[in-house]
Amino acid sequence: MTTSPAPHDSGRPAATAAPAPELLAPPELNPTAWTRAGARTLAKALGEFAYEEIIDPVAEGPDSPGRYALALDDGTPLAFTARRGAYGSWRVDPDTITLDGRPLTDPLDLLVRARRLLGLDGATLGHLIRELSTTLAAEARLDHTALPAGRLADLSYAELEGHQTGHPWLVLNKGRIGFSAGDAARWAPEARRATRLPWIAVSNRIAAYRGVAGLATPERLYAGELDAPVLDAFRAELTARGLDPDAYLLLPVHPWQWDEVLLPLYAPAIASGAIVPLPADTDLRLPQQSIRTFLNTSRPDRHTVKLPLSVLNTLVWRGLPTERTLAAPAVTAWVHGLRDADPFLREECGVVLLGEVASVTVGHPLYDRLPEVPYQYKELLGAIWREPLRLPPGERARTLASLLHTDPGGRAFVAELVTRSGLAPAVWLRHLFAALLPPLLHFLYRYGTVFSPHGENAIVVYDEQDVPVRLAIKDFVDDVNISAHPLPEHDTMPEDVRAVLLTEEPGFLTQFIHSGLFVGVLRYLAPLCEEQLDVPEGDFWALVRAEILRHQERFPELKERFELFDLLTPRIERLCLNRNRLHMDGYRDRPDRPHAAVHGTVPNPLA
Repeated sequence: MTTSPAPHDSGRPAATAAPAPELLAPPELNPTAWTRAGARTLAKALGEFAYEEIIDPVAEGPDSPGRYALALDDGTPLAFTARRGAYGSWRVDPDTITLDGRPLTDPLDLLVRARRLLGLDGATLGHLIRELSTTLAAEARLDHTALPAGRLADLSYAELEGHQTGHPWLVLNKGRIGFSAGDAARWAPEARRATRLPWIAVSNRIAAYRGVAGLATPERLYAGELDAPVLDAFRAELTARGLDPDAYLLLPVHPWQWDEVLLPLYAPAIASGAIVPLPADTDLRLPQQSIRTFLNTSRPDRHTVKLPLSVLNTLVWRGLPTERTLAAPAVTAWVHGLRDADPFLREECGVVLLGEVASVTVGHPLYDRLPEVPYQYKELLGAIWREPLRLPPGERARTLASLLHTDPGGRAFVAELVTRSGLAPAVWLRHLFAALLPPLLHFLYRYGTVFSPHGENAIVVYDEQDVPVRLAIKDFVDDVNISAHPLPEHDTMPEDVRAVLLTEEPGFLTQFIHSGLFVGVLRYLAPLCEEQLDVPEGDFWALVRAEILRHQERFPELKERFELFDLLTPRIERLCLNRNRLHMDGYRDRPDRPHAAVHGTVPNPLA
């Protein structure tokens, strides 16, 4: 008797079964790190939601100074101790938060118990829980690998970036929607994993190159960015496919973007040979806090590269808008021209403008013709090369955001730097404000132009004693805005620059300094300095105001501009970032990038 093969048996040897995957939990997912991260994030959520008036805590009374309470959806009382600060801010002590008298450390529990109080619809709440949980996992990783402030102060600029805790204002600052847990472990800045980036070649029928005068042709860029054997290998690969290397532009791609976005959405171009995958180059690069920006650690003299990443993080998809990518070198040339022709900016301030000096933009044949589709589909493929930070011997740089960092022992990074400098804290802060403010004020008053000097865009340059000496600024094309009020200084602005830069009325143009620097950084730095440096918060803001008045006295001929761009008004509009996620845009797709919400006003400590 014979037996027939089973229906699935083709007569060929059976395929070897793949080994069963082993499930591993990251070591940072342990009770201690999770509880610490949760308590810190819960305190931040309460403070920022109160600042934006999403919640309205009530003082418990004169017998409990600094103690506040609010009732959750079921009436259960949540209480905490907080100190009030400039701009109506709240600084909540994480060790004092209680729910019905018992300690509370879980911000996820707050979302669920206060969903009606917070005004959340079901869809927003579902996504919020995911984004908050992912943020907490990243916080736990940072805690698990945290270094004391003394060791952080010895790190290089690139290394220090991997230890930062992210946006101080946005509660959901490391959600990175689109990344898996494995992606975050590989590509997030706190992973601190240098990588080699693969490149692609794109037909110049669908790609465009732009560069400043010194990089007017792509060949000049590639000669400095790629070793000769690598460039020769790229050209040989195209030749072997029967393609003309001179008809293609080269650019690096983020491996995640290639796999998740480009292979599916550019499949026709890949099939036709209009896009050709190439090997990785030989340089190691570290992802920075923006996730999509990579610093070259093998060759620090080479450019920083900024790549689109279709991940939703801190309110927006982290792509590269086509029009702005094309215009980046022109914007850089204009901003550099203002500085180079101005002796105050060039010589007295010594301000460093890290220009976006070259770009390759690749359109999409369908999405680019459809204005109504979500903006994430207009920012899929391209690259921007930014000038590296080159400093003379004896100087070093750190992002402004690093000053807000506190180590596991509770020591603030700013306190470590002040101690190393040997200066009195108030004197050190005067040096800090003298480095930060004059170039920003001069661009505003003289040229009706503002950067967004938040903690990552503003880079403080220090001398050998860790005393702040000058400012470096980055991210021009996304974050430079100009006055809608006509100024003669704008008459020579090239049309391609004018077309891409956002314009704002003078009364709102000042908000970029208020929200980016004063509210977004200094309102957190001021209480740190009071707690750890014994500089009262009132004295801190008096030093900031004094620096603004000192600059105005230096340029009396600009008196009308000081009134036009008035930073010293009694109240300013309250910009809100968390409201955008909770109440305005949520997680909905839209054809344009969202903007911060405005909700009421707050007192200006500089008035």
